[in-house]
Amino acid sequence: MTDRIEAAAAELRPLLQDFILWARENAPGSDSNLVGSVALWHRLIASTDVGRWKRADLRAVLLDRMPQVVEDPDAAADGMVPAVRAYLTFLSETGKLSAGSSSLKELLAELDRIEDDFVDAMEDLAAEQDDEYDDEDEEDEIDGLGDFEPFADELAELDTIRLRPDSELASAAREVRLIVKARDLAVWVGSERQVGETSLLTDAEIVEALGALGLPVPETDGASLADSVPALWNIWNLAIDLDFLQPEGEDTVSADPDTAEWPFEEDDDVLDAWLAGLHSIDYGDPELDDEDATIALSGLTRALLVRVLLATGSKGLAELRAELEEAVAEYDDQGAQAWAAAVAQYGDPLAPVLDWLAGYGMVEVEHDQVRLTPLGMEGVVHLADDADIELDARPAIDAMTALDLLSFSAELPEEEADAEFAAWMELREPGKAARELLEAAAEDDADALVRVQAASMVGSLGEIAVPAWQEALDEPSLRPYAATHLAQLGVEDAPPPTQADTHWLILDMLTISAGLGRPEFVSSLDDIGNVPNLVNLLDVIWKVPHPHLEELLEAIGKAHPDRQVGKAAKRALFKARSSHN
Repeated sequence: MTDRIEAAAAELRPLLQDFILWARENAPGSDSNLVGSVALWHRLIASTDVGRWKRADLRAVLLDRMPQVVEDPDAAADGMVPAVRAYLTFLSETGKLSAGSSSLKELLAELDRIEDDFVDAMEDLAAEQDDEYDDEDEEDEIDGLGDFEPFADELAELDTIRLRPDSELASAAREVRLIVKARDLAVWVGSERQVGETSLLTDAEIVEALGALGLPVPETDGASLADSVPALWNIWNLAIDLDFLQPEGEDTVSADPDTAEWPFEEDDDVLDAWLAGLHSIDYGDPELDDEDATIALSGLTRALLVRVLLATGSKGLAELRAELEEAVAEYDDQGAQAWAAAVAQYGDPLAPVLDWLAGYGMVEVEHDQVRLTPLGMEGVVHLADDADIELDARPAIDAMTALDLLSFSAELPEEEADAEFAAWMELREPGKAARELLEAAAEDDADALVRVQAASMVGSLGEIAVPAWQEALDEPSLRPYAATHLAQLGVEDAPPPTQADTHWLILDMLTISAGLGRPEFVSSLDDIGNVPNLVNLLDVIWKVPHPHLEELLEAIGKAHPDRQVGKAAKRALFKARSSHN
């Protein structure tokens, strides 16, 4: 069945692309994804001819099949019938409704008749799904105190988060005292230390380990010493997270040979280690005598972090405490009692949270204000990314490299990209900035979008960028841009752009449009010229050593509706591959 679905989907793809283009002007509210699902199942269960539609097909697809395959019944209830109405109108008006079909009038009338039944079916399906996931939702609520997802909309609306460069972050990470303690513990463990089943270390070993960490031996009040040193086990677990300690077999553990070298020399190695231990933030959650109370407060550390982030990186401790006390009571039936137990044990339930976060270099507390450090901001951005939440996070302007600027600007609206470029330029001498941008663009000759972005930015600098353009003539991927801009600036003795340069620029443009989708790709081909012009271009462009040449020729052969162009593209592809081989 999977093969049949894939084959049918491939067969429908050109037709649905044409519908998308038609719908932009004639039915802009139509959901192409909903249309695609209906068209696919019509092809699979009702008609091998995708253009032949009978009134009975609508009932078979919408009422019999869709309730079995729809993933979002709410969206289908709102938009599927209007989308199908637009699709059928498109087939009729473009001559794609095959002979033997019911008339458009009959099809639309049938849609009207079954619309209420379809909406009812979708609403029933939505209710069934709600019932099915009730238990799972309840579990999510219990474990959701530290979940970032409920704050996704607020996080998306945050102003741009500016991150410090790796060199600064690595310097801060080298000072993280919890990593130092994890190193010291691992060094104390040494090689092939045997551990027990019920308690990893004997009482005598625990006393030694506490001494190595500079931690006091607690009064046990009759409890076992192993149960009275949660701080030791948190550092032990952190050492494992950092790969400072590594299990060897069932009952042996050893320190990694490189552990004693911390803090490492290379910034990348330091940051990799710090990020490997990032999820140790959960060890900051209060640990209480009652297990249920401990579970009720699980996620408290993450809950604090997301609220400080939403306050743009700094929030009053009293306000945080009040918000989190309320959140704990909301997320767990025992939350209020757990909070009271944490007050009794710690004085402030946030004390262990802040101690761990400060120890991991993520927060500072000053004048009852909790503030994310640059390292903390970096960490929270990673945690949000782990939760599939996108934040507008970019390097700080003063720390932004030319490649950072080009990469981020390519994804930004034009006005915002211009503002980013202007702010970046304020910190640089224009001639040097031009060189940095072009050097960054030359790092990867396969990245046409970055190259075009760099050429546009450097081009806006005018004559001051001439030396940078002249140097770029020696870089094959930039020579076409350099020659073109030098000619526009009227620079004497500059080599004029060649036909190969023009062809390279065309291939860059096609590379970018191909990444936007088939309609944009076909439109860019139309911009080049009519069919004879395209055929003539394909007869010569295969000679250009562009990194995306072969895949573009293959895409032209598949996407262009004219058979002449398709044949010319296949000929060019054959020549390009033969030349390459």
